[in-house]
Amino acid sequence: MSEGATLSLVTCTSCGKPIQPGTEATKFFCPNCGEIRIKRCGKCRKFGRTYKCPKCGFPGP
Repeated sequence: MSEGATLSLVTCTSCGKPIQPGTEATKFFCPNCGEIRIKRCGKCRKFGRTYKCPKCGFPGP
């Protein structure tokens, strides 16, 4: 990598924690508005933690 290059991690929509590259996670567009990409870590998926679309407010499991 070149000097000064940075890696920005995406955060889980449910818990807000960074999702490390190579870890179990999923991403999909909001089922209601289809405009926002929801990102969920493996733990939140496993335990069924809720998420909320920041654009339309759609809650999901």
